[in-house]
Amino acid sequence: MHAAARPVSTIPVDEFFLARQPILGRGEHLVAYELLFRAAAEHDDARLTDGASATAAVIAHASQLGLEQVVGNKLAFVNVDEVVLMSDYVRFLPPNKVILEILETVKPTEPLLARIAELKELGFKFALDDVIHHSEEVDQLLGLVDVVKIDLQGVAPEALAHLAASLRKADKKLLAEKVETQQEFRLCLELGFEYFQGYYFARPVILSGRKITPSEMVVLHLLELINSDADDAAIETAVKRDPLISLNLLRLVNSRAAGPERRIESISEALVQLGRKQLRRWLQILMFAAPGSQVELASPLLQLATTRGKLLELMSLEVYPLDVSGAERAFTVGIMSLADALFSMPMADILDNVELADDVRAALLERSGDLGAMLDVVERLEKADTGRQFTAALRKLGLTSKQVREIELAAFDWVSELVHDGA
Repeated sequence: MHAAARPVSTIPVDEFFLARQPILGRGEHLVAYELLFRAAAEHDDARLTDGASATAAVIAHASQLGLEQVVGNKLAFVNVDEVVLMSDYVRFLPPNKVILEILETVKPTEPLLARIAELKELGFKFALDDVIHHSEEVDQLLGLVDVVKIDLQGVAPEALAHLAASLRKADKKLLAEKVETQQEFRLCLELGFEYFQGYYFARPVILSGRKITPSEMVVLHLLELINSDADDAAIETAVKRDPLISLNLLRLVNSRAAGPERRIESISEALVQLGRKQLRRWLQILMFAAPGSQVELASPLLQLATTRGKLLELMSLEVYPLDVSGAERAFTVGIMSLADALFSMPMADILDNVELADDVRAALLERSGDLGAMLDVVERLEKADTGRQFTAALRKLGLTSKQVREIELAAFDWVSELVHDGA
């Protein structure tokens, strides 16, 4: 350990949760994730909220963290306090994959500034977290960081433009965090922010009188045919009625076929190749394509929805190992849970247009039943809300923090492969 370091509090390696929050660029594409580590709620509140100490414990126990599995080809923002910065634990992180996020509690002492400079020499990049005004302490750290994170909820709207202009003069990239609405996103775009963090893109903006388009109806009709176990001819006819769905289907099966010499040209052969289970999944993913375009697998809304789907599927299999159809319904709950944001319509109105099992409907509308409890766990996990309600929901499902973390890693990996296959 570095000479200036203090001991790092230890959280047992099997008793922490990982939250992964998306960071988007100006075109609303994914550029990075912030990784937040939280102890289980059985620990006292100080240790529960001490994210930097949790980070240190994870690094100490798990060494490399498997960042490729967690963030794919994106960057990881990782919180660090003075203890972590001054320790040698930080050296276990790959400099090319992480941006070290200096917490607002860190004081810019001479030893600390020297340590940051030393880590910069080793290739590490830094962000300054939770900035709400251009203070003297911010100034002392500004020359050493690459990104400045401005907490939108901590800055008065009338002061934001001045603060952003002041920090941009220092030639720093600005990241708006806790972006809650599309209006806040657009304001920050105008003020020159480069990066955006917050679930504004997944918040439903209900449009009065909005109707489901014909193209969207085709996808929902196909899902109904599959859910009602319609025959192959009816499904093939419905697919052929929409040229975009036909083209997307052929593109999908040919990207996964054995090789270029085995090209599939017919819809009927494509449907056989894919099978009913994968067809249902693909249609659920296709819902997230804008009418008239192909599926954009890098869409943050689609990635969040597919991650939820896989998380719920794997949780369901963990709780009920023999219930394969239940796992399929769990996947449907996860991916449909963002349909209100996707369609800009109330969830109840969307569900009027598609036939779904009663437990799926109850989970989506009321968060009730086991599927509703699983969805609640996943939504809390996204926000790093691992308090007592979260722990109670896990206990009700009979899941441990270790099981949940392994499920998360498998889900992240699956979504990364999905994006890679569709690229």
